[in-house]
Amino acid sequence: MSPTTILETAPLGALIRYTDSTTKPPARFTKKLAAWERSNGVGRLVKKEPPRPYPTWTAPASFTLHEGNFSSDGVILVTIMRTHSADSALTFEVAEEPKPGQVRVVLDFGGCTELLHLAESVTAAELWIARESYRNARLEIVGEEDAGRAGGAELAA
Repeated sequence: MSPTTILETAPLGALIRYTDSTTKPPARFTKKLAAWERSNGVGRLVKKEPPRPYPTWTAPASFTLHEGNFSSDGVILVTIMRTHSADSALTFEVAEEPKPGQVRVVLDFGGCTELLHLAESVTAAELWIARESYRNARLEIVGEEDAGRAGGAELAA
């Protein structure tokens, strides 16, 4: 799939796999392997951004993938996020979509909606919000956005 297709069709919370279609080098070639890993991976779709006009140029539409966290003793130290633009040369595919009934914890920020957490239930989502102290977060139940409710199911958090 093209990056534009991901922007148009993939739901927030989907696992997106991306590749440059090259073969993985042997582990003994550490620099080549590190370069390959930057162009081949998987992440959870957390944000979609429209094109942004600036005085001298227009930034293309883009999306951000959450690739993982580095933590110590239960404390997240580093979060790995990777943003891909609509004109990326990589190939993308939806590896897994969120299951109906799961709950997205989302935050509207800067004109975009960002996924903060994907929970298994409303109770788990509310506990996560209470633990992380997000005041303006809202909940969206996966699968209810197609049930005729405009903008998806929204619950105040």
